[in-house]
Amino acid sequence: MFFVDTIATEGLGNRCYLAGGAEHAVAVDPPRDVDRVIAAAAARGVRLTHVVETHIHNDYVSGGLDLARLTGAAYLVPAGAGASFPHVPVHDGDRTPVDAALTLRALATPGHTPHHTAYVLEDSGTPVAAFTGGSLLIGTVGRPDLVEPRLTERLARAQYASAHRLAAELPDDTAVLPTHGFGSFCASAPTGAHTGPSTIGAEKTGNDAFAKDADTFVADLLAGLDAVPAYYAHMAPRNARGPAPVDLTPPAVADADEIAARLAAGGGVRLAAGEWVVDLRGRVAFARGHVAGSFNVEAGGQLATYLAWLIPPGRPVTLLAESPERIAAAQRELVRVGIDRPAAAATGDPRGWVRDGEALRAYEVGTFAGLARALDADPRGTVVLDVRRDTERAAGYLEGSLHIPLHQLRHRAAELPAGTVWVHCAAGMRAAIAASMLDAAGREVVAVDDAFDAAAGAGLPVVHPACPRVTARQARSGADGGAVLLDVREDHEWRAGHAPGAVHVPLSALLADDRVPAAVRGREAVVICRSGQRSQKAARVLAERGAHAVDVEGGMHAWARAGYPVVDEHGNSGSIA
Repeated sequence: MFFVDTIATEGLGNRCYLAGGAEHAVAVDPPRDVDRVIAAAAARGVRLTHVVETHIHNDYVSGGLDLARLTGAAYLVPAGAGASFPHVPVHDGDRTPVDAALTLRALATPGHTPHHTAYVLEDSGTPVAAFTGGSLLIGTVGRPDLVEPRLTERLARAQYASAHRLAAELPDDTAVLPTHGFGSFCASAPTGAHTGPSTIGAEKTGNDAFAKDADTFVADLLAGLDAVPAYYAHMAPRNARGPAPVDLTPPAVADADEIAARLAAGGGVRLAAGEWVVDLRGRVAFARGHVAGSFNVEAGGQLATYLAWLIPPGRPVTLLAESPERIAAAQRELVRVGIDRPAAAATGDPRGWVRDGEALRAYEVGTFAGLARALDADPRGTVVLDVRRDTERAAGYLEGSLHIPLHQLRHRAAELPAGTVWVHCAAGMRAAIAASMLDAAGREVVAVDDAFDAAAGAGLPVVHPACPRVTARQARSGADGGAVLLDVREDHEWRAGHAPGAVHVPLSALLADDRVPAAVRGREAVVICRSGQRSQKAARVLAERGAHAVDVEGGMHAWARAGYPVVDEHGNSGSIA
């Protein structure tokens, strides 16, 4: 008899698993706040004998080292992962006894990271569950672009092979229990509404990795990758070094004078520097009255993801909330992404957060219908700002709106023209964060607390962009006429064969840099890939960034079929990889 308990971290979209038998258990990919895992083991009446990691995580600080220290459990980490703390290195095929008749078998599943390892729980030799980490997710796979842009295409292919290995080696009724994929940015695509347990058989029929050949899967995966939270860059090194134990004791209490002093430490335009004072209340309550200069990131939801994404690393944070309980909950969320100790905190009535004689600041909360009225009344004085990500905007945007994704606003706020800024996102949460940041910088703002789907019904024109497609002949003509032929395939494809005179910027590199490549600034970009999938994505991204871009239907295959030259990296006759 065995059990598997799920310990979910909703805000980050991750899951840890506690699995075991009558006496002993193993924890898979534990979160930073390990008290939840210890409590789950106590509730089961089992002793934790092993802690295992599927990979060195990029999206959260692992609690594995601390959990192993507190319980005396052996700490298993994939060999070659670069962990610098004491651990048991795990190799492909290793078997670890967990309880009577229960064994954990390691399966090398590179793709999400080069060292990624899945673990199969076997009951009397029969596979019953696969802890797939960031490999095979529900309906998709873990993203392959978090390690190094030059490895992205190679890891995407490895991800495809790993999914097929799991499917080939495990029975169809084996439970698939991934760590990522429930809202996590570590997933290569949204996982849909299904968040319950899946099986190998169900994934064979419903997962893209089994519905496409390798080349098509890789091309589509790379074309669909979204922005990566900036704080991910700091997570893997921290996890490889070994995180320190968690301190969840209450922070120092800040009075109105200290809050004012911490705000003053920001020094002028607080989007760029200084300490952050973060108000955790709901967005409507914040808009009605808040400390001037503070930012609003609502407690719950994705507080940890967005605050860690936006705040410069190492900046002190003071938290404001209605109650000590809210502060404590936020602390727990924030330690998971490496924001360990708030500098201070204040609770209660916001009027107590400002000094005598000072007033709370406020701004308007609106709807898309209200925005339509504002544009009718004062089109010149109304600035519409869309803070959604590139992939969201590519599906449709308000005509005449400006686009600065939320995670870029801190550096690009100066681009906004004069006027009242109406900020919107998809549902209101990110718009509230952006509005608070602009308000702190002294701009007049209105936060649109409305679903984007309501925009068209309010009479606002919604543009559904479709970057023009050109034939290979038109692409050749455009390149001869001064346009830049931009090849977005990966390095090995480029080396094998490309159009003479083309400029090479792999799609993974294009997505990793928010700027328009220097070679196409001020010039038309004719974007080409192998078959036309990645070039569509690249052309849309370039168009969203203000470039004039078209993509080549049929890609390099169409180019070669048209009889145009293809050369390799040495200038000799090439081929299409």
